[in-house]
Amino acid sequence: MTPPPRPADDALTLEVVDLIATVVARYHEEYEEAAARHSLTGAQARVLALLAREPLPMRRIALKLKCEPSNITGIVDRLEARDLVERRPDPDDRRVKLAAATEEGRLTAARLRESLRFAREPLAGLSEEERAALRDLLKRMLGEEPPAAGTAG
Repeated sequence: MTPPPRPADDALTLEVVDLIATVVARYHEEYEEAAARHSLTGAQARVLALLAREPLPMRRIALKLKCEPSNITGIVDRLEARDLVERRPDPDDRRVKLAAATEEGRLTAARLRESLRFAREPLAGLSEEERAALRDLLKRMLGEEPPAAGTAG
Protein backbone atom coordinates (compact mmCIF):
# COMPACT_ATOMS: atom_id res chain seq x y z
CA MET A 1 0.00 0.00 0.00
CA THR A 2 1.38 3.42 -0.94
CA PRO A 3 1.36 6.14 1.70
CA PRO A 4 -0.95 9.10 1.18
CA PRO A 5 0.73 12.07 -0.51
CA ARG A 6 2.33 14.62 1.76
CA PRO A 7 0.51 17.97 1.74
CA ALA A 8 3.37 19.60 -0.20
CA ASP A 9 3.08 16.98 -2.95
CA ASP A 10 -0.66 16.94 -3.55
CA ALA A 11 -2.09 18.16 -6.86
CA LEU A 12 -3.75 21.23 -5.34
CA THR A 13 -0.52 22.43 -3.72
CA LEU A 14 1.41 21.92 -6.96
CA GLU A 15 -1.26 23.85 -8.87
CA VAL A 16 -1.07 26.73 -6.35
CA VAL A 17 2.73 26.78 -6.63
CA ASP A 18 2.46 26.97 -10.43
CA LEU A 19 -0.09 29.79 -10.20
CA ILE A 20 2.11 31.76 -7.78
CA ALA A 21 5.06 31.30 -10.16
CA THR A 22 2.95 32.60 -13.07
CA VAL A 23 1.79 35.63 -11.08
CA VAL A 24 5.38 36.42 -10.03
CA ALA A 25 6.68 36.07 -13.60
CA ARG A 26 3.95 38.35 -14.99
CA TYR A 27 4.53 40.91 -12.25
CA HIS A 28 8.29 40.99 -12.91
CA GLU A 29 7.73 41.30 -16.65
CA GLU A 30 5.36 44.24 -16.20
CA TYR A 31 7.60 45.81 -13.55
CA GLU A 32 10.61 45.70 -15.91
CA GLU A 33 8.52 47.23 -18.73
CA ALA A 34 7.19 49.98 -16.44
CA ALA A 35 10.71 50.72 -15.16
CA ALA A 36 12.02 50.97 -18.73
CA ARG A 37 9.29 53.51 -19.56
CA HIS A 38 10.84 55.67 -16.83
CA SER A 39 14.39 54.99 -18.12
CA LEU A 40 15.14 52.81 -15.10
CA THR A 41 16.29 49.24 -14.72
CA GLY A 42 14.14 46.95 -12.64
CA ALA A 43 16.73 47.07 -9.84
CA GLN A 44 16.81 50.88 -9.90
CA ALA A 45 13.01 50.98 -9.76
CA ARG A 46 12.93 48.61 -6.77
CA VAL A 47 15.49 50.69 -4.87
CA LEU A 48 13.63 53.90 -5.70
CA ALA A 49 10.33 52.36 -4.54
CA LEU A 50 11.92 51.41 -1.20
CA LEU A 51 13.45 54.84 -0.73
CA ALA A 52 10.20 56.61 -1.63
CA ARG A 53 8.75 55.02 1.52
CA GLU A 54 11.63 55.88 3.86
CA PRO A 55 15.34 56.77 3.83
CA LEU A 56 17.51 53.69 4.39
CA PRO A 57 21.18 52.86 4.86
CA MET A 58 22.75 50.96 1.95
CA ARG A 59 23.19 47.81 4.01
CA ARG A 60 19.48 47.70 4.86
CA ILE A 61 18.51 48.20 1.20
CA ALA A 62 20.79 45.28 0.30
CA LEU A 63 19.18 43.10 2.97
CA LYS A 64 15.66 43.96 1.80
CA LEU A 65 16.54 43.22 -1.85
CA LYS A 66 18.77 40.26 -0.98
CA CYS A 67 21.84 41.50 -2.83
CA GLU A 68 25.35 42.76 -2.12
CA PRO A 69 25.77 46.27 -0.64
CA SER A 70 28.28 47.08 -3.41
CA ASN A 71 25.50 46.54 -5.98
CA ILE A 72 23.28 48.97 -4.08
CA THR A 73 26.03 51.58 -4.03
CA GLY A 74 26.20 51.51 -7.84
CA ILE A 75 22.41 51.68 -8.18
CA VAL A 76 22.19 54.59 -5.75
CA ASP A 77 25.04 56.35 -7.60
CA ARG A 78 23.07 56.14 -10.87
CA LEU A 79 19.81 57.29 -9.21
CA GLU A 80 21.68 60.14 -7.53
CA ALA A 81 23.14 61.23 -10.89
CA ARG A 82 19.54 61.61 -12.12
CA ASP A 83 18.54 63.60 -9.00
CA LEU A 84 16.09 60.86 -7.95
CA VAL A 85 18.00 59.97 -4.79
CA GLU A 86 20.29 61.81 -2.39
CA ARG A 87 22.63 60.69 0.36
CA ARG A 88 22.32 62.29 3.78
CA PRO A 89 23.68 61.63 7.26
CA ASP A 90 21.59 59.44 9.55
CA PRO A 91 20.29 61.73 12.32
CA ASP A 92 20.70 58.85 14.82
CA ASP A 93 24.27 57.98 13.77
CA ARG A 94 26.13 60.56 11.72
CA ARG A 95 28.71 57.94 10.69
CA VAL A 96 25.96 56.24 8.64
CA LYS A 97 24.75 57.62 5.32
CA LEU A 98 21.12 57.21 4.36
CA ALA A 99 19.88 57.05 0.80
CA ALA A 100 16.65 59.00 0.42
CA ALA A 101 14.35 59.71 -2.50
CA THR A 102 14.24 63.31 -3.62
CA GLU A 103 10.91 64.94 -4.43
CA GLU A 104 11.44 64.02 -8.10
CA GLY A 105 12.32 60.47 -6.99
CA ARG A 106 9.08 60.17 -4.98
CA LEU A 107 7.08 61.47 -7.97
CA THR A 108 8.82 59.00 -10.30
CA ALA A 109 8.18 56.12 -7.88
CA ALA A 110 4.50 57.12 -7.64
CA ARG A 111 4.17 57.28 -11.45
CA LEU A 112 5.87 53.91 -11.75
CA ARG A 113 3.55 52.36 -9.14
CA GLU A 114 0.52 53.90 -10.87
CA SER A 115 1.55 52.39 -14.21
CA LEU A 116 1.57 48.85 -12.79
CA ARG A 117 -1.82 47.50 -13.79
CA PHE A 118 -1.22 43.75 -13.77
CA ALA A 119 -1.80 43.18 -10.07
CA ARG A 120 -4.27 46.00 -9.39
CA GLU A 121 -6.77 45.27 -12.14
CA PRO A 122 -7.40 41.61 -11.22
CA LEU A 123 -7.44 42.50 -7.52
CA ALA A 124 -10.12 45.11 -8.21
CA GLY A 125 -12.37 42.23 -9.26
CA LEU A 126 -12.17 40.78 -5.76
CA SER A 127 -14.28 42.04 -2.88
CA GLU A 128 -12.59 43.82 0.01
CA GLU A 129 -13.07 40.69 2.11
CA GLU A 130 -11.42 38.53 -0.57
CA ARG A 131 -8.47 40.94 -0.87
CA ALA A 132 -8.08 40.96 2.93
CA ALA A 133 -8.19 37.14 3.02
CA LEU A 134 -5.60 36.94 0.23
CA ARG A 135 -3.38 39.45 2.04
CA ASP A 136 -3.65 37.48 5.28
CA LEU A 137 -2.88 34.17 3.55
CA LEU A 138 0.16 35.65 1.80
CA LYS A 139 1.41 37.13 5.07
CA ARG A 140 0.94 33.76 6.74
CA MET A 141 2.92 32.09 3.96
CA LEU A 142 5.70 34.63 4.56
CA GLY A 143 5.64 34.02 8.30
CA GLU A 144 4.21 37.45 9.09
CA GLU A 145 1.31 38.01 11.41
CA PRO A 146 -1.84 39.25 9.67
CA PRO A 147 -3.62 42.17 11.35
CA ALA A 148 -6.09 41.37 14.12
CA ALA A 149 -9.59 40.47 12.93
CA GLY A 150 -11.73 43.51 12.21
CA THR A 151 -8.84 45.88 11.38
CA ALA A 152 -8.12 47.26 7.94
CA GLY A 153 -4.36 46.80 8.51
